[in-house]
Amino acid sequence: MGWRSVSADGGCLFAGAGLHLHPLALHTFAREEDAPGRQPCRKTTDDAYEDQVQLERRARRQGRGRNAEWPSEIPSRGWKDVLWRVFAEVNEDRVLLIAAGAAFYLLLALFPALAAFVSIYGFVADPQTIAEHIAFLGGVLPSGGLDIIRSQLASLAAQKTGALSFGFMFGLAVALWSASNGIKTLFEAMNIAYEESEKRGFIHLNLLALGFTLGAILIGIGFIVSVGIVPAMLALLNLGGWTEALVRIFRWPMMLILVGLGITLIYRYGPSRERAKWQWATWGAFLAAGVWIAVSIGFSYYLENFADYNATYGALGAVIGLMMWTWISVIVLIVGAELNAEMEHQTAKDTTTGAQQPMGARGATVADTLGGSADAANQQSRSGERNT
Repeated sequence: MGWRSVSADGGCLFAGAGLHLHPLALHTFAREEDAPGRQPCRKTTDDAYEDQVQLERRARRQGRGRNAEWPSEIPSRGWKDVLWRVFAEVNEDRVLLIAAGAAFYLLLALFPALAAFVSIYGFVADPQTIAEHIAFLGGVLPSGGLDIIRSQLASLAAQKTGALSFGFMFGLAVALWSASNGIKTLFEAMNIAYEESEKRGFIHLNLLALGFTLGAILIGIGFIVSVGIVPAMLALLNLGGWTEALVRIFRWPMMLILVGLGITLIYRYGPSRERAKWQWATWGAFLAAGVWIAVSIGFSYYLENFADYNATYGALGAVIGLMMWTWISVIVLIVGAELNAEMEHQTAKDTTTGAQQPMGARGATVADTLGGSADAANQQSRSGERNT
């Protein structure tokens, strides 16, 4: 069975090993039943409950956070197990390859998303102001990639008003549908991180992806509009030169909060499983948001001061820089999901919403099984070395 997961009853629980058919293929699991929702074990409910009680008693003695109801209740020994498994899963799930496939589809979805963005933005503000308002992304996005986005936004906004409004609903629907393909790609990546297979129907999955796409656009519009409004409001306070400094400083915590909330929603609703409780989704999400901002700033600085992609790739230098940034961003997103998954995997408590269920009946692989310990993995590795 391997060290990654420890079954609660030996017959109903398992740790699924994924089979990647292409960079974004879904895992195929050797399950006894494939119906969606919470799956009952073949044991009786009383037997399953008794197994869980025994499991929790053993776990409590181990002092590894097997009885944790919040990530903060996991002790240092438990975090050692979690981080060990995250490292192993990043390699086993081929996260770098999965992120490359996701980055490709996200870039394909970028320009339809920009078209939808401009169309909706035109209802609340002058589209001509978009290009100047996205300057706050400087330092996070590579300058070449930001120039591409600014140029495309300016081109869309420069179209005559009739072109933006005629056939608006049809054009917006097509743009949203195309952009939602990038969101569905992220959902597939979440399934891989959480060891799930896609069980949602075609309509459910696409409506969810469209909702995420539209929500992301509306949040982006609200953020950009606030970039123009907040300085004007601060100017009324006669702060002088402090106005610009305050805007520059407070954009970072605001960005951290918005990105963290967005990633939390992806972690909670993206994978095809019983939803995790909020506390098991937010930790990895805000950590991923902070790491993403730091890595984005570092990568943009690297491109600006050291790397010369234009010399290597010529006219495609800016595109390659944007592609690399997208790839790195998706890696951070998936690793954060792996962290959340392994935190859930550490506890025997029910981490899913709804009534408490015994392990094996929770509708989520990482909630229905226990992750292995780093000590056991090291011991197994040493035993293997001695045998060889």
